[in-house]
Amino acid sequence: MPVVFGCVGNSPMGHLDAMPSHVLLEGMGPDAQVPAHLTRIPISLIKTSTDCTNKTVKGIVVHKGPLVQSADFILKSVIQEADSPPNPSSQNSSINVVLFGALAKDFSQAVNQGDVVVASGFTVSKSPTVHKDKLHPCNLLLSGDNACVYVSRQQPPPDPTSLPAIKRSTTLSTEASRGNKAPKYTYIPLGDLKSGCVVNVYGVVIFFKQPFKSRGTDYCSSLKITDQSNQKISCTIFCEKLEDHPKIFQIGDIVRMHRVKTQLFNNSVMLVNTFGFSVIAFDGAVGADLKPRTSSRSFHLDNEDLRTVEELRAWAASQALLPPVPTIPLSDVQPKAYFDLTCQLLAKAPIDSTCTLLRVWDGTRCPWTLLKVIVEPNVTEGPLSFSKEKENLIANILIYDNHVEFARQLKPGDFLRIYNLRAIPGSSKVPGLTRSQTLELDHLAFHLHGGTAYGRGIRVLPENSPDVQQLKRVLDAFTEVDELNDSELLEVWCTPPESLDGETGQPGTGMKPNTLQLLDRQEVPDDELVAGVFSEASRDSGACIPPPWALSGDVDVPRESPGSPKRSLCIHLSSQLMSEGKSKELIFLMGSTLEETCRLAASYRNIVPVRSSGGHLALLNLSAPFLFRGRKRFYGCKRCSKAEVREPCAEGVEVIDEKTIAEALGVQLLQFVLLMKLELQDASDTLEAFLWRDAELFFSLSAEDLATSQEAQNHIKQTMESLCPPGGHTGERPWLNVCLTAYRAENDEGQNQTCYQICHTTISKPSCTQSDPEPA
Repeated sequence: MPVVFGCVGNSPMGHLDAMPSHVLLEGMGPDAQVPAHLTRIPISLIKTSTDCTNKTVKGIVVHKGPLVQSADFILKSVIQEADSPPNPSSQNSSINVVLFGALAKDFSQAVNQGDVVVASGFTVSKSPTVHKDKLHPCNLLLSGDNACVYVSRQQPPPDPTSLPAIKRSTTLSTEASRGNKAPKYTYIPLGDLKSGCVVNVYGVVIFFKQPFKSRGTDYCSSLKITDQSNQKISCTIFCEKLEDHPKIFQIGDIVRMHRVKTQLFNNSVMLVNTFGFSVIAFDGAVGADLKPRTSSRSFHLDNEDLRTVEELRAWAASQALLPPVPTIPLSDVQPKAYFDLTCQLLAKAPIDSTCTLLRVWDGTRCPWTLLKVIVEPNVTEGPLSFSKEKENLIANILIYDNHVEFARQLKPGDFLRIYNLRAIPGSSKVPGLTRSQTLELDHLAFHLHGGTAYGRGIRVLPENSPDVQQLKRVLDAFTEVDELNDSELLEVWCTPPESLDGETGQPGTGMKPNTLQLLDRQEVPDDELVAGVFSEASRDSGACIPPPWALSGDVDVPRESPGSPKRSLCIHLSSQLMSEGKSKELIFLMGSTLEETCRLAASYRNIVPVRSSGGHLALLNLSAPFLFRGRKRFYGCKRCSKAEVREPCAEGVEVIDEKTIAEALGVQLLQFVLLMKLELQDASDTLEAFLWRDAELFFSLSAEDLATSQEAQNHIKQTMESLCPPGGHTGERPWLNVCLTAYRAENDEGQNQTCYQICHTTISKPSCTQSDPEPA
């Protein structure tokens, strides 16, 4: 059943009536719906120079990211050449596809992993993440009226052992079950349970244990659930396969269980699984995705089920029965604490038959000195070493006893939640190591003890888990900083949005602006300093020989007051430019003060202050402006300029501007830049962030206007006073939603440090108030 969606207008789908539109066609592949004038190009042949006109790309969706809303909807997906075996790591045949606007929203709703898609109307850009994801060096960008995607739910038989195939078969079975007349299930409130019955129930999880090996052939898991009746019911599940157990990630999750039997135990009703048992689980957070967690190939889910889940979410959120979730980052760990940790596995190694080492990180740094564990290189699975910065963030966790078997199945790169982990202070010697292992004092060790008390265990989290998505954003940001040179800014795909172009503001093309240390950070001089340069040049000016291309003369300076004397200044006009018209006039002015030059600049287009040097014209010290154009002043770089008075060439030039004049005079033109350093604070910490690269976007005005306009300066002042009221308390300051990039730079002591810069953030004031700006 293919789905065709795109934007109407210049699209080849112009016969559709709405934008965007969906057309469902039974029993047809996507190629049957692609217009005949479009031709397919293999993914491996795509380059930035590829002519994308009337071209299509066909592939299997091997990854679909979340739908992100910033200024518009954005979604990132990965497709692989439809004729190749599904393998997301294949660089030549797998490519990132970034969709924008309504097309991204429709793609999120209509497309599943494993579907076959045909894309047209795309553009090609360089991939900023090729060194990280090892995919195609280009991205496909789909936006605008011509972008179109054809989707088929009917695909060639895939490898049954591949992940996309498994997920797709589950979805197809679900759709098939929806297509048939589904059975009507009755759910019993937990307060109405009677012993000896087989029932269907919903419940909020208030306690759980991960599956563990029982004395028989089955795995056993246990949980305790409740509902609006406030009855707390224990459940014991025995299943031969781990995937048949409830996929519970944290307290507060919601489960739906079919065909469980009620039994009396210690005068209380409990639930056990029986023949035909099935279970699905949902995230318990209000507003979270309603997609169930299940390994069942067939299940029924209708609007009434979804309403029940939402009601349980709202009820659980209003109750105080749920204990606070003890999941904390490494940066907040305290000695002697038991806690749950969400992290990524980097490497692992066996210590002995009862202990396994896991090397993990969560992007934060533990404030305590951590245990160092020495293992043999030939037994380590994963990288043997990491950069110094990354090593400072890695925690060594020792897994004991019954958890060792599960740990052996883990793969580097897995995202984990480790439950009831213990932080042990003091001295320790790791078991099973050689005698060369020294006794470490005053360190913190992390142990996952044997047994299942208090839910102790390990769970692999799926990549679409909200907790994993948040963790990946933190890890990706650090990874990019770690991989780039110290002088480069962070080039990162993040959400939302995943990437923004540094020049055009368009997502998906990466960002490599200069660092502050590469700029000539020169403050704009005040008028007192500039006036001193003019005064000194005026005193030193003597007779000079005008260049052959100049017309010499005098100009009278207007009187400041009726009683003040008139004064004549020496001027040299560019003869070629004068002959071209007044719009190109250029005056070399000698012997003037700053005040006189400013008054003359109101009447003449381009004024270059000069002095006499060895009988010839020369520019003033570049501490002063080298060019006046009305109220605007232009400065040159002292270090890079090779200044010399020459006549600009007017041939083929419509209007003489500051760039033309600077080039003719050998002056490296300086650009006005607004630079600020802000201190940002949230509940966890405080950091300093520079505002310079996107400062004009932030304040919605140009630095050049700020240098000459009092109104612009007042705007900056009012904005900053609204962000940080003078004498105000911290609680009076607004919360900001800002985008930050990180980069490495040397401080004054020559040491490397991580710096932060505010980017792609704009101050916008709600119409209801003018005193509470909110960056968007």
